[in-house]
Parts: sequence; structure tokens; C-alpha cells
Amino acid sequence: MASAKASVVLRWWDKIEETLVGLLGLIALVIGVLQVAGRYFDPEHAISYAEEVIVYLIIWAIMIASSQLVRRDGHVRPDLVLRLLPPRYLRLVEIFNCLVAIVFCGALIWYGWQIVDTSLLIDETSSTDLQFPMWIYYLALPVGSALMLVRYVMRLVRFTFYFDPATMTVGHVFQEEMPSGLTAPHPDR
Repeated sequence: MASAKASVVLRWWDKIEETLVGLLGLIALVIGVLQVAGRYFDPEHAISYAEEVIVYLIIWAIMIASSQLVRRDGHVRPDLVLRLLPPRYLRLVEIFNCLVAIVFCGALIWYGWQIVDTSLLIDETSSTDLQFPMWIYYLALPVGSALMLVRYVMRLVRFTFYFDPATMTVGHVFQEEMPSGLTAPHPDR
């Protein structure tokens, strides 16, 4: 029962992240199109800070998407080397990778929050006409890192306590590549 509830929560978490990334990208695209059209059709009224807003939106989208990359094994890693390892060593390397990533994400959260806190303290705003509060922009770092950290902890638990060499392979496994009778596992299980 608890596993079913956890699965539902994880699916909602995935949907929320994917929807946010899509919306942020779509808003950035619309602003970019409006900016280009404004420059050609009415240069006097073109949005002067459009590029700045696009950068803010894309950075937030990237930091949120980084959590999904952990879930899908999409971060840069030596897949070729990992594919050559026997399952026992693969498991040890993956556990080590998770531990290093957890420490790294923890450091990003800590230092990211220091940047946000400093920005709040000095009331930092952008230098454009928008005067955007920079702490909102900087907050993408600790938030995205916290999302990744939780995903790496989940991954560590899976590889430490629930390792199954038949289904926990390196890289992306498509349904048609699976041996008969097996189904590709959900990345968060």
C-alpha cells in the first residue's frame, strides 16, 4: 500500500516538474517571438529586458529539468565503461556515484543559499529597466540542487537495498530491447 502511494507521489512529482519545465520554455519562447517581432514592427516599443527574462526562465527550467535527468540516467557519465562492468561492480560504482552526487548537490544547496541570502541582504536587482529581484534568479540553484539531491538519495536507496541486475542496467532501456517476460522498470522504483 505504501509503495502504491509512493508511486503516485512520484508520478505527480514528475508531472509537476515536466509541466513547469514546459511552461517556462513556452513562456521564454513567446517572449522571444514578441521581442523579435517588436524589433521589426515597432522598435520604439520593443521590450528592452526580454533577453534578461528569457535567461531567467531558461535557467529555472534547466535547474528543474536536472532532477528529471537524475531520474532518467541522463546526466553525463561513462556509460561505455559502466556497461563493461559485472553487475556487482556496477552496483558499487553507482553507489559511489550517488554518494559523490549527494555531497555535490548538498554543497550546491549550501552555497546557492548563501548567494540568495546575500542578494536578499543587499537588495540586489538587475541593472535593466525591469529591476528584477536577483534572489529569485539565484534561487534556481538551491531549488534545482535540492530536487537532484532527493532523486540521488532515492537512487542510492535503490542501488543499496533493492538492486536487481536484470532490470537495473546502464543507460536507457527501451521496452523492445528487454528480454521476453521482463518489463522496463519505472526509473523511480
